[in-house]
Amino acid sequence: MIATQKDNAEELFPVVDEEGNIIDAATRGECHNGSKLLHPVVHLHVFNSQGELYLQKRPEWKDIQPGKWDTAVGGHVDFGESVFMALNREVSEELGITDFTPEQITHYVFESARERELVFVFKTVYDGVVTPSAETDGGRFWPLQEIRDNLGKGVFTPNFESEIERLGFLKQEQNN
Repeated sequence: MIATQKDNAEELFPVVDEEGNIIDAATRGECHNGSKLLHPVVHLHVFNSQGELYLQKRPEWKDIQPGKWDTAVGGHVDFGESVFMALNREVSEELGITDFTPEQITHYVFESARERELVFVFKTVYDGVVTPSAETDGGRFWPLQEIRDNLGKGVFTPNFESEIERLGFLKQEQNN
């Protein structure tokens, strides 16, 4: 980890309505400063064929939820980029995966004290090599029972915990 590394506060994001229609643009800094400007993000849940779920550890330098375990891939849609372009870019950047088949599950609005996101959620089953980038602090596949055992203990991001509850992943034995 590079101590001086941080998110680019000037990165430009689309501002959208709850259906995903672009209505404006704003910087990362503006979207994360409590303004609640709704901006789109992509999440990919990566399962292996044994039903384990890959999670990434957020680096300490991240401006949101540093040091917590989170969705395998989570990233912002850049201004001028489609949801699928952002998904493919983020999966390649964060995990080094370029050959996967995403299944779109849902989209919803997530709100925290600092931001509002329009989250586009996908899942995939993948048994290939995962190469976490410097954008993460590593990652690993978690048996679902281990995730259940650590819920509510500050191990995971609140967004991850609410999303897996919403999706019912922990109620299912097989996810493929």
